[in-house]
Amino acid sequence: MMRPKKKKEEKIKLSKETLSRAKGIFAYLKPYSVPYFIGWIFLILSTSAGFAFPYLMGQLLGGGTSNEPASMESAISAINLDNINSVALVLLFLFIGQSVFSFFRVILFTNVTENALRDIRNDAFSKLVHMSMDFFNSHKVGELTSRISNDITQIQETMRTTIAEFFRQLVIVIGGVILLFYFSWKLALIMIGTVPVMAIIAVLFGRFIKKLSNQAQDYSAHGNSILEEALMGIANVKSFTNELFVINKFNKSSQEIRNLNVKSGYWRGAFISFIIFCLFGAIVFIIWQGLMMTQGENPELASGDFFSFVMYTVMMGASVGSLPELYAGIQKAIGATEHLMIIINDQSEKDINIGKQKPDITGAVTFENVAFAYPQRPNVEVLKNVNFEVNRNETIAFVGQSGAGKSTLASLLLNYYPISKGAIRFDGVANTEIDLEHLRSHIAIVPQEVILFAGTIKENIAFGNPDATEAEVIEAAKKANAYDFIMAFPEGMETQVGDRGIQLSGGQKQRVAIARAILKNPTILILDEATSALDNESEKLVQDALDKLMEGRTSFVIAHRLTTIRNADKIFVLNNGEIVETGNHEELISKGGAYAALVEISN
Repeated sequence: MMRPKKKKEEKIKLSKETLSRAKGIFAYLKPYSVPYFIGWIFLILSTSAGFAFPYLMGQLLGGGTSNEPASMESAISAINLDNINSVALVLLFLFIGQSVFSFFRVILFTNVTENALRDIRNDAFSKLVHMSMDFFNSHKVGELTSRISNDITQIQETMRTTIAEFFRQLVIVIGGVILLFYFSWKLALIMIGTVPVMAIIAVLFGRFIKKLSNQAQDYSAHGNSILEEALMGIANVKSFTNELFVINKFNKSSQEIRNLNVKSGYWRGAFISFIIFCLFGAIVFIIWQGLMMTQGENPELASGDFFSFVMYTVMMGASVGSLPELYAGIQKAIGATEHLMIIINDQSEKDINIGKQKPDITGAVTFENVAFAYPQRPNVEVLKNVNFEVNRNETIAFVGQSGAGKSTLASLLLNYYPISKGAIRFDGVANTEIDLEHLRSHIAIVPQEVILFAGTIKENIAFGNPDATEAEVIEAAKKANAYDFIMAFPEGMETQVGDRGIQLSGGQKQRVAIARAILKNPTILILDEATSALDNESEKLVQDALDKLMEGRTSFVIAHRLTTIRNADKIFVLNNGEIVETGNHEELISKGGAYAALVEISN
């Protein structure tokens, strides 16, 4: 499976803007800046306390020798370091202090991180919900959910521990270098000679591992998308006996993820092995040189200072070895933050549709020379110069061959997409001038393929009006001819419908959707082939419920079964995105044109 290549220009652009976009996370930390700042104070205190440990430990190990240890200009200089008990007691208090500092640092960082991530999750989901339909046409839902989940996890680990640990290790390296020079500039130069090389290799490794990690994340999101699509369409998979096909497709994605992660592991292992080899080689050489400097009648280095030097060397070496891994983790978190900020900062429907008016919508609708092409295919016009006028409470039917533009008209009524030219007016007001939420609150749709939410039947009906009372939900179910079959279940309204309503039949789902629409009490109703997939018995029940629903509303009916629209006030016949005939059933039959031909075919 080949991974889609990104354009070179896109890569350059992203690399320049990555850090700038990632800075958006600071806006989420700002409300919690006080506890975050206090956490950094505890981190500094904990790190500072850690610097005293190697010195005191070195003096403790060398305390039994005759050499006079060098004194440090600090609070501990007053302690008699020849007294092993005193040093051990200081170390005890040091550990207690460091434990307390670390405890509060972890608690504060965790609280701040979880609060900030909660806000990011909420904003990201809110932004996704308000994204345009075109956004979802160009992004797979599985990839979006996987991306948010994986990126949040990556940021969580980094904000909790990685940033703090990277800072601590960096301070240890810098402070360690200074202290090494304090004890012995000769030995310090030997150690310093290895640090720049390791730092350069760490940077190069960090960049390379970031590239591999990003590729692995892309394949992981793609694999999750395959998984979600296969499970959501499991009926199709089984009916076409394509289990092996989707399994192989998923296995290929999993293999790519495995290969990239193994490759990353090889490079990480080789790098760490190199660091360990260099560090231990340097430490052995330093110990040999240091022991030579402690010998003789006038030693250059006191025994206690030599042990302290070795302890600082080991501590600094361990810090240098951990920096590349921490640096790579921060880089991955920056990339993850960038992905989330792109979603959060992207334009939503609220940004694109800036209408503010909230007119009284009675159901009068006008299409004026409307032309439309989907954003993904701008050169293919789906609708061409569509003109019609609908009065309130009229029933309008759209008929035509598949691909004629019927469902597209329904999408434009809901203002899912901006039109290419012309205007769509509701009671004389252009849809671009109307507040989007206000407009859609007056429209309900009953689609051909009803998708119910996992939960109870009551919850799915109440989705039409979350503030409805139980009595109103029951009344809506009765009007939709759904109450009897609902109460036939042992749990009645509390019956679980399963994922996407899989526990209900097609007719049952349609009637739940109708009850939902009844509860919404819309001014305008859209029926998108609502009975085309039902058997005769279910169709009669659903059609009767639809007839009740359409009373006193402007209704737009998209139908393949032309028998369901005989009583429509107006019928618009579409062909290749244009209205070719208009009239009621009798008028169009008498013309003997396109509609009459469709009726003859359907009979």
